[in-house]
Amino acid sequence: MAKKTVASLQTSSKRLTKAIKMVKSAKSGSYTFVESVMTPEAVNEWLSKK
Repeated sequence: MAKKTVASLQTSSKRLTKAIKMVKSAKSGSYTFVESVMTPEAVNEWLSKK
């Protein structure tokens, strides 16, 4: 599974990170990309989930 944090986003008082991971579909076997914007502390937990 490929994973990468691609950008740091700055909003009013919160620092946010956009994370993208590649997920393999059980049905077709193809890969899709899942994107999420979250706090930097939550990135590792989100990437480790399936």
